[in-house]
Amino acid sequence: MNKILTAAISTSLLFSAAGMAAVMSDSVMVGGAAMYPSKNIVENALNSKDHTTLVAAVKAAGLVDTLQGTGPFTVFAPTNAAFAKLPAGTVENLVKPENKAVLTNILTYHVVAGKYDMKQLEKKIKEGGGHAELKTVNGQPLWIMSNGPHNIQLKDGKGNIANISTYDVNQKNGVIDVIDTVLMPK
Repeated sequence: MNKILTAAISTSLLFSAAGMAAVMSDSVMVGGAAMYPSKNIVENALNSKDHTTLVAAVKAAGLVDTLQGTGPFTVFAPTNAAFAKLPAGTVENLVKPENKAVLTNILTYHVVAGKYDMKQLEKKIKEGGGHAELKTVNGQPLWIMSNGPHNIQLKDGKGNIANISTYDVNQKNGVIDVIDTVLMPK
């Protein structure tokens, strides 16, 4: 019993130390991993257990080098659960080599040139009278709107709504906002 208690306390202290290190380094925890502002978007995303599908899709689309570039980029990053909401077989079909162009179109719809933190997004929404349009890297518009205090939603080209669950995950080359729905261009 003492060995189990000692192991539990040691594990607890280890996770507490990791959490404190993350807080002290201005990082944010996403998918059980610290996202460090000194790393780029891809380096951080690789560590998130909640973004394994996104990382696989980025690799299949050949966008790793782009998202490791200087940017800055704002990435609205869907979680694994967001991808799981798509119809059965969608992800498996999209990552096939013959669908690379379609996958690239969808993924670049989640990226905006520039670094927009929550305050900047809220400012754009206020200036737009409750909503604002962002131009994505794929060239199509994406709309942001307020859904109560300190809560921003995204509306895609198909009318789907995504909620931002984690804001302002700062990266060396931009910022990530975690979302609960995969955005689809028109």
